[in-house]
Amino acid sequence: MIIGVDYHPSFQQIAFMDQQTGECGERELNHSDGEAERFYRELKQRGVGVRVGMEATGHARWFERLLAELGFELWIGDPAEIKAKRVRKKKTDREDARLMLKLLLENRFPRIWVPSPENRDLRQLLWHRHRLVQMRTRIMNQLQAVAMNEGYRWKKKLFSEKGRGLLEKLPLAPWASRRRKELLELLDQLDPKIAELTAAVEQEAKKRPEVLLLMSHPGVGPITGLVYVLVIGTPDRFPCGKQLGSYTGLIPCEDSSGGRQRLGHISKQGNKLLRYLLGEASQAAARCNPDWRRRYVHLMMRREKRIAKVAMARKLAVRLYWMWRNNWQYSQLVEYGRTRESSGSSMA
Repeated sequence: MIIGVDYHPSFQQIAFMDQQTGECGERELNHSDGEAERFYRELKQRGVGVRVGMEATGHARWFERLLAELGFELWIGDPAEIKAKRVRKKKTDREDARLMLKLLLENRFPRIWVPSPENRDLRQLLWHRHRLVQMRTRIMNQLQAVAMNEGYRWKKKLFSEKGRGLLEKLPLAPWASRRRKELLELLDQLDPKIAELTAAVEQEAKKRPEVLLLMSHPGVGPITGLVYVLVIGTPDRFPCGKQLGSYTGLIPCEDSSGGRQRLGHISKQGNKLLRYLLGEASQAAARCNPDWRRRYVHLMMRREKRIAKVAMARKLAVRLYWMWRNNWQYSQLVEYGRTRESSGSSMA
């Protein structure tokens, strides 16, 4: 049985066809009352082989686990490609389910790579740490604002032992004093939690040889390396570095026609956590590595700072790809680049 699913958080619209009997039909299955789960379990009891196709979407982990438990085949498709295959301008849930079924039957379904459950769980660790760090940054910014309102601008020194003591001694009005007190309490609660999660990330990074390989590149630490490996999955998915740059959303949008090229802002179509970490790692590499700093300053002088940052982040993404694909340390990558330059070629 082939089933096309238009998935929503509270229900799913399905269109199905039994290839043995020729039976076909449509149904709307509710999630909260267990109707959807009963439907698929009944198919399992009937001993029917099932292939389900749906667009990549959120809030569907329980559905994926259910199909895996029942032994059904789940294909997840690229939403952009599925949308491009829609011919009619009429769009409803029923039409979407029919389109999914049609693509499955015609072997035109744009199936995408899906990470394993272990991979997804590790991503939760990294996202949780990232969000807590963002919360801590917002709290620290508020404490800086409290100090500046009293005429003190200590920057990083504010969070040293001496700076914190001075902050606590500032004479404030009652509500401002309460704000300072509770912000400091929140900061004290977040610091040990972030340290614990960071240690867990470092431990996971040590278990993976590919992460340790990528960490040989200047500016790349265990967090960036682990996120890169989890998001990319395997370098064999991409035939060249340009496709990886596109996958990470670090290439410009393009609307060219008639011999005229029009480039816009970067597409931002990839994983935003990976894109953010690549930007941070490329800046760290520019600070600690003379070659990266020279390239970054040259780009910044030619264009502007924000464009140079994106260009260096893309360059880092491509370099990590080649290191992983060829199993090279950073020193081997640099030596290969020198050999290419001496022979008159340039690295991607």
